[in-house]
Amino acid sequence: MPPDPRFHPAPRPLPLARLAEVAGAALPEGADGARIVAGAAPLHMAGEGEVSFLDSRRFLDALKATKAAAVLLRPEHAAAAPPGTVALTVADPHLAFARAASALHPPPAPRPGIHPTAVIAPDAVIGEGCEIGPYAVIGAGAEIGAGSVVEAHAVIGPGCVFGEGCRIMAHASVSHTLAGRGVRLHPGARVGQEGFGFAPAPDGSFVSVPQLGRVILGDFVEVGANACVDRGSGRDTVLGAGTRLDNLVQVGHNVETGRGCVIVAQVGLAGSARLGDFVTLAGQAGVAGHVTVGSGARVGAQSGVMADVPPKTDVVGSPAWPARLTLKAFARLKAIAEAPAAPARQG
Repeated sequence: MPPDPRFHPAPRPLPLARLAEVAGAALPEGADGARIVAGAAPLHMAGEGEVSFLDSRRFLDALKATKAAAVLLRPEHAAAAPPGTVALTVADPHLAFARAASALHPPPAPRPGIHPTAVIAPDAVIGEGCEIGPYAVIGAGAEIGAGSVVEAHAVIGPGCVFGEGCRIMAHASVSHTLAGRGVRLHPGARVGQEGFGFAPAPDGSFVSVPQLGRVILGDFVEVGANACVDRGSGRDTVLGAGTRLDNLVQVGHNVETGRGCVIVAQVGLAGSARLGDFVTLAGQAGVAGHVTVGSGARVGAQSGVMADVPPKTDVVGSPAWPARLTLKAFARLKAIAEAPAAPARQG
């Protein structure tokens, strides 16, 4: 089924030769490079003018039955492509499909202009070709890079800076933030608000500690819907280039991530936690304050990280242990639970 035109613009058709180039695949000998591909779809849904992909043997039956014009797959699966479907061989079919689909279905370009209901400070700098939506608010001294979009009811506080090609979606709010280019804040994202910092007093009250840092967002960082990134208390909160936050993620003050981290829904990072490059935190994982997770490490879903994790280590469980150790512990616990109860002592 093609994308609903009420919500998605028409695809941009491409010749098969160009699509193969975008995907990083070589066009097979004898294939018609001028054949037009007009969309992307899963194997079982793809039609004669669409491209699809196969990245697991589990879906070989779907490949054999597909009507797709072309399929991105590994060389060992090429022979299973049906007649009429061009097999485009690549090392990573999912990545190649992402590139092909992005070329066929590019995001809508900004529609330059400022809606008459937007409120923009006189000294704010709006780059060339920006789209500023209804009721958006842009504060004093803020800078919005060229070709950016600020959607309806988004609020960008005084002094905030965004590079070119950013998209701040509906009802997102930003303060105390410096962002690079290509940054995306999804609806309802909150960036730059006060961190959770206070000192308890003897009378039971709390005295707030001023949060005097900033949020630094590297190039192409994405913050999911209703996710929160607190500004630093002393030093800055930093999300490294290419890092992606899913919806409903909480990033505490002074957290620092390296490049390309993936932080899945409902993860919580307590204050001053540090992630290296390319760390993955699966859904609902929690990382305690001042803990370091090394580059390339992966933390399983619902894990509780309470101590440093070495680089390139998989950890699971709460408390989080190396995955093999945790699985052994689970197996031992299961064996204990299933063991017959000891007979009651007599006398």
